[in-house]
Amino acid sequence: MEKIIIAGLEINKISIFKLLFNKAMLVAYVLLAVGIYGIYEAFDERYFSVVANAHTAGLDPTNPYLIQAMKDAVFGHVGEVSRENPWTLFIVNYMYMIYTGSGIIFLVALAELMNIEVIAKTAAGFMTLGLAMVFAGLFTIATDLNMLNMLSMLTSPNFNAGMWLMLPLYLTYIPFVMFEIYLLITNKKEWAKRFALIVLLLSVGVDIIEYFIQAKLFSMNVARHLWTEFPALTFYFIITAFVSSLGIMGLYAFFDHRKSPIYRDLMEDIRKAMLFFVIILSAYEILAYLVVDKSWAFNILFGPFKYAYFGGYIFLTLVLPFLLTFNKGKPILTIIASISTIIGGYIGRYLFVYGGNANPLSDRFATGYEKYDFYGVANSINYEWPHQAEVFIVIGSIGVALAVYKLVNLLLSVSKIREH
Repeated sequence: MEKIIIAGLEINKISIFKLLFNKAMLVAYVLLAVGIYGIYEAFDERYFSVVANAHTAGLDPTNPYLIQAMKDAVFGHVGEVSRENPWTLFIVNYMYMIYTGSGIIFLVALAELMNIEVIAKTAAGFMTLGLAMVFAGLFTIATDLNMLNMLSMLTSPNFNAGMWLMLPLYLTYIPFVMFEIYLLITNKKEWAKRFALIVLLLSVGVDIIEYFIQAKLFSMNVARHLWTEFPALTFYFIITAFVSSLGIMGLYAFFDHRKSPIYRDLMEDIRKAMLFFVIILSAYEILAYLVVDKSWAFNILFGPFKYAYFGGYIFLTLVLPFLLTFNKGKPILTIIASISTIIGGYIGRYLFVYGGNANPLSDRFATGYEKYDFYGVANSINYEWPHQAEVFIVIGSIGVALAVYKLVNLLLSVSKIREH
């Protein structure tokens, strides 16, 4: 293929039609269309719901829409799906995409430093995929912030707010990762290896700083069982992200490298790493539930979340991957384990956010654990299914990741195996 060389970077000369209308991009467009419709629904819910006022009440007091609007105003459903449980799937997807994407980048940078040749040869593709997932996470949280909040951030900035901490974090992290990818695809091997250490440290820094940002967003000064009592919570986020990251890497290796001579070696390295982190995470889960508050633990282990926890998270993230990766076998077993960890990891993140909000407040007034009051009925469990708009926007974020990776790969051939 004909190349255009800019600053040592070989850019594929490809037609606009092939760039924008290939099969992968068409799939991405469909996913993005679903996401855009979800954004429309979210904005319609937030800003264009029926408003109860004296004029409308005087003209048509029996209007069912007016009655519903007044009910929403009394019980707190104006402007959000629910003030008690607002747009939580956004947070789930944001955390999953950011932590998993940065986890891929961390693991690849670590492999470069450890001279694991088979990973180093495919590092550019893996890092691009990780960065694409970071963009998908940022797309999700940007939707959650909505345009009015983002405008307010600029017109009346509060530099202590969690959102303002995110801005310099990613304005630093993303360019550094992009520069590492540049070094890899221009075959500057020694510089790429040296710079990998910076990227590795930044990846850990992103996870740690993100934890404190989320602490602000979740108001951790109001003691929550889950966020304050879970031991070494930042470490837990990182380890769960590594398991999901290796699942994504295994699936990516299958789609982009299954016909290459290094495929079996690549899948074997992913298998070993997955087994290692699954064992660590399993031990961590046992330890954590012996430490956290019993009322929260019982909600997860024996309450309404028990089937999702044991059947979804524990089986798919820990048990099945362990059984499939314990012994060296065919790559297909690692692929199945990869799919399992991707799904199970997402369920785990969902349970963590929703389960934490289900019983979130401690005995801060020394009058017993606080309970939520839905329509006058006191209940210690606060849970609502995600709004349809949230589900659609999450689907759209997958389209963002797919589109970003495919465009970069078509232009720069990041999936190419490079000698290292």
